[in-house]
Amino acid sequence: MRKNKMNILKISAILFLVVQPLVLAGQYDIKEMTPQVSRALENRKNRYSDLQSAKAAGQIGENNQGLVSPLKGGDPLAAAENENRLVVYQTIVEQNGFGPGGLEQVQRVFADVQREKARSGDYIQTPSGEWKQK
Repeated sequence: MRKNKMNILKISAILFLVVQPLVLAGQYDIKEMTPQVSRALENRKNRYSDLQSAKAAGQIGENNQGLVSPLKGGDPLAAAENENRLVVYQTIVEQNGFGPGGLEQVQRVFADVQREKARSGDYIQTPSGEWKQK
């Protein structure tokens, strides 16, 4: 019973920290939690504080493709985060039956969400490609 409660708390934390953008993106949802998506979300949760620190230090910014871009270092962190985000995005495309161009559409929506969620001082890339501090 205690282990079950711990799993529920763990899932709740993942939903709050990582999946919240999925809810904000409206119609773009995960219909079935696959092992790959679960791993990707768990990895994202585990690196969340490192990612926030790198953003605050200006090492990483949110680009206009729903991914993070290294600005001054942060390459391995950005690569790992982007790999996991793409797993989630591709799953959304497949599970929601989006056709050609679906991945780009999902990425644009999530780029908008990430720009909105960015903290003051974080670097964000506008839809036109310009980098600026929020």
